[in-house]
Amino acid sequence: MNDEKIKLRVTDTGQTMDVVVLSKRADRIQVVLGTGIHNVKCDLTPTRNGLAYVGNAMGREIVYERSREQVQADIDLRNPVLRDPRKR
Repeated sequence: MNDEKIKLRVTDTGQTMDVVVLSKRADRIQVVLGTGIHNVKCDLTPTRNGLAYVGNAMGREIVYERSREQVQADIDLRNPVLRDPRKR
């Protein structure tokens, strides 16, 4: 199975990390930080202006620097069937 990975930035330190995406929608992205029994799940929600996604994991703020429109375009590219509803 191909897990989708995205790059997040920790705002305190400026470090970037690759995380695995559990689910991706335009209104919320669920990611897993770490591997094995020490992993942490985190929800990323869009900012007020919609230019990034922000979440909090273990007291640290993490940011995914893509806009809501860019994430929706990524979703549409991965699964084009969801984009076009079936005509009856």
